[in-house]
Amino acid sequence: MKNIPPKLVTPENLAGLIDLYELSMVASHFEQGREGMACFDLFVRRLPPNRSYLVFAGLEQAIRALTSLSFSPGVIRYLRTMGLFSRAFLSYLRGFRFRGHVDAMPEGTVFFPNEPVLRVTGNLIEAQLVETILLNIVTHQSLIATKATRVVHAAQGRPVVEFGLRRSHGTDAGLQGARAAYVAGCVGSSNVLAGQLYGIPTLGTMAHAYVQAFRSELEAFRTFAESFPDGTTLLIDTYDPLQGARHAAQVARELAARGGKLGAVRLDSGDLVRLSRKVRAILDRQGLRAVKIFASGNLSEFGIAEMCRRRAPIDAFGVGTEMSVSQDAPSLDSVYKLSEVEIDGKLVSRMKFSTGKATFPGRKQVYRREKHGRYIGDVLGLEGEAIQGSPLLRPVLHAGKLLQRLPSLETIRRHAAAEQRRLPISLLRLHTVGRYPVRLSAGLRREIRRFRKSFS
Repeated sequence: MKNIPPKLVTPENLAGLIDLYELSMVASHFEQGREGMACFDLFVRRLPPNRSYLVFAGLEQAIRALTSLSFSPGVIRYLRTMGLFSRAFLSYLRGFRFRGHVDAMPEGTVFFPNEPVLRVTGNLIEAQLVETILLNIVTHQSLIATKATRVVHAAQGRPVVEFGLRRSHGTDAGLQGARAAYVAGCVGSSNVLAGQLYGIPTLGTMAHAYVQAFRSELEAFRTFAESFPDGTTLLIDTYDPLQGARHAAQVARELAARGGKLGAVRLDSGDLVRLSRKVRAILDRQGLRAVKIFASGNLSEFGIAEMCRRRAPIDAFGVGTEMSVSQDAPSLDSVYKLSEVEIDGKLVSRMKFSTGKATFPGRKQVYRREKHGRYIGDVLGLEGEAIQGSPLLRPVLHAGKLLQRLPSLETIRRHAAAEQRRLPISLLRLHTVGRYPVRLSAGLRREIRRFRKSFS
């Protein structure tokens, strides 16, 4: 057992979390002495189905990865066994530290296709070397944050709890997904480690297995309430949800007699609209109007929106699989592309002509316009161009050093909520895709024409 290597990503092996071609390219640049300046943009090419916008998340983890990135002896030893890289290059990696510059949108900001959310400027080797880790972090958290905003919006002010850890695609995905969902407006998570590391409120109830472990449902409820007498939640649909509601009401009265209280009952299956109405009636007849109804069980934003439309007396929702893997749209077409590079001592723009994968040249900025408290359109232009609107990309790292403290998670969460309030109403609809204007500036259009002409 002692010789089995670790299976999880750690600070010591993080640098090895890289696609091989990144190392092959930078090794070639190193051998040729090509360490001039370069600029890369991280952006999403197109929106997933049923999405009208995206939410930028994961910046904090991306910055922490960059500022701590180093090639440990273990990673260097493995790279040596591959027989691909020279001693000089491995020695260079051994002393590698990211000393470039990063400009980014504030985390929680809404963004649209082809808009850089993060820009890396540095020598060609370091700027290229961090592509994979940045895409991994930003893509996943932005995907989950976008999905979570839709779920939260569908709930129309009712609390949503993130329940996705057991269905997430890996341990790290479960942790970062909980963070992204909280940024997007979920009130908490079932994930205890997310609570420990990020201060996210941890919330939970019980499983059917707990109820099944007793001789009767009533005994299970009484025992659990005895352990947690203040605001406990009881899962009532293991057998018969209506009888479960009656048992919960009985336990609630017993708790009240001892100075405790029942906080909620949870429904996890069946026709949640019909059952919630009947459960509400049972509780109300017992004078338990303060006891909430919590619903879970394969919920999506569409199902939640329908329950709210039908005025189901459900007070809060727990959402797992649909949110933790963004089940209806489980990927983002995110890319990290070269836009500027130093050749023969001169910085020159670069773009791709590839069909369906073209990019825009030059060091760019996103300018956002607002009217009456709502966003009305963006302009993608060149850095420093005189364009009306607020520039969204802001300096975060300079020469590998933080320019100021990263915002707290609560600050990011408040910013994300404010961003949602500024979106046009048409973009918040679940079933139709709204269009948001993003146009290219005059300067960027000229740069595109100039570049195309130079390669014609």
